[in-house]
Amino acid sequence: MVGSLVSRTGRHLQRYNNRGRRLVVGCIPYRYKSGSKGCKDEELEVLVITSQKGQGMLFPKGGWELDESVEEAASREALEEAGVVGNVEGELGKWSFKSKSRGTFYEGRMFPLMITEQLELWPEMNFRQRIWMSAAEAREVCQHWWMKEALDILVDRLKQSNTEQDVQLCSLD
Repeated sequence: MVGSLVSRTGRHLQRYNNRGRRLVVGCIPYRYKSGSKGCKDEELEVLVITSQKGQGMLFPKGGWELDESVEEAASREALEEAGVVGNVEGELGKWSFKSKSRGTFYEGRMFPLMITEQLELWPEMNFRQRIWMSAAEAREVCQHWWMKEALDILVDRLKQSNTEQDVQLCSLD
């Protein structure tokens, strides 16, 4: 995938809800680290990034803009902030939260992003670090309560999905 190496800036295209809250969209990039055994011996890994100021870890997120769908916004944020591309899956939820730095309320939505490509160059590579880790480790280091809740929902969803697939795949052996 070839994309722009420049992040979008400014708020002129920013979406707001009917209460004046800025709409924020994020995603939890994930992949499976394959094991050496057969039937579903794979470990879930999620990608966390440092905040721009380097003061904490979080998942990619940013403003949802007028010229894009909510899924496009989630995908764009993952590309800009973490340098990953993938498939946006079903919404994990919607949260209302207060910005620590601005003291204003936001409405945030989170999506899973199954990674298909990790880029060597990406727009915010000079401002952020990206680190793959287990979901449990990510839950410990993530600085936002609402992102932790989204991660819990994703882990539960994937466990349920994997259990159903295990029954189907392992019964074929």
